[in-house]
Amino acid sequence: MGNPSWYVPVMLGLMLLGLLWVVTFYITQQEYPVAAWGQWNLGAGFALMMAGFVMTTRWK
Repeated sequence: MGNPSWYVPVMLGLMLLGLLWVVTFYITQQEYPVAAWGQWNLGAGFALMMAGFVMTTRWK
């Protein structure tokens, strides 16, 4: 039995969202997406990417 139809779009979406988060952080000279978080924006971006990566281990 395979994964539900929403699984792959969510998996890819998380990885892309994390990548965009990190790229936005660097392009805006560390002011966006959330200025108050400072360097923790990198952690948020990488956490999103890792969540997508962990989902790849369950992909059938």
